[in-house]
Amino acid sequence: MKSYRLTLCYDGTDYFGWQRQPACRTIQGTVEAALERLAGEPVPLFGAGRTDAGVHALGQTASFKAAFKLGEAELFKALNAILPPDIRALSLAVAPAAFHARRSARSKIYQYRIVTSPSISPFDLRYALHRPHPLNLARMRKAAGLFIRQADFQGFSSNRDRSPVRRVTRSELRRRGGEIVYTVEADGFLRYMVRTMVGTLLEVGRGRVPVERIEEIFAGRTRQLASPTAPAKGLCLLRIDYGSEG
Repeated sequence: MKSYRLTLCYDGTDYFGWQRQPACRTIQGTVEAALERLAGEPVPLFGAGRTDAGVHALGQTASFKAAFKLGEAELFKALNAILPPDIRALSLAVAPAAFHARRSARSKIYQYRIVTSPSISPFDLRYALHRPHPLNLARMRKAAGLFIRQADFQGFSSNRDRSPVRRVTRSELRRRGGEIVYTVEADGFLRYMVRTMVGTLLEVGRGRVPVERIEEIFAGRTRQLASPTAPAKGLCLLRIDYGSEG
């Protein structure tokens, strides 16, 4: 048995998220089925982050242990030959025995795309939210900066987590042509946390919610104070950081 580190990218549109679910098409279940075909036995796969239904990834990291007769290069080629075209392995390598995609991760970086031009290209339709009404970027940036902290983030999550404290180290908005791109990095995220943060930033940008509401949500620690959750299609997991491990 060897430990492997696998980097994946995927279009999450047609999947019920990362986590394996009975009778549902998921990223984890699809990759595990491909690995089982190659190994001849079940191969449990562990992802660094459980992306929600419809969320995409450019750099999801996963780990697994298995005994393959194929070398790394042959296994990488064979895996991509079996996987559907909306899931691709970007890299595959033998990893140290102690490596675990989730437990070894130092931080996770997500990006959310908001197209503000009057119309959206059909090539962006599956990967960005279209919001053509005016948005006050200066107010949104001020609000985004308030997320940088170590705090209880359950006010921005739909589920109650036993350990709701997260450390956000980056939260920034930038204009890129006809769109606004939000990038956030943290040691971990609660369920729907990024999409709820984005939903709140959008309401701030439209003038419906004051910047000060961010502090009220942190103090109240209740989801009802936050704005609607932004659609999944605009969210993408960019990268998992493992510090000195890679």
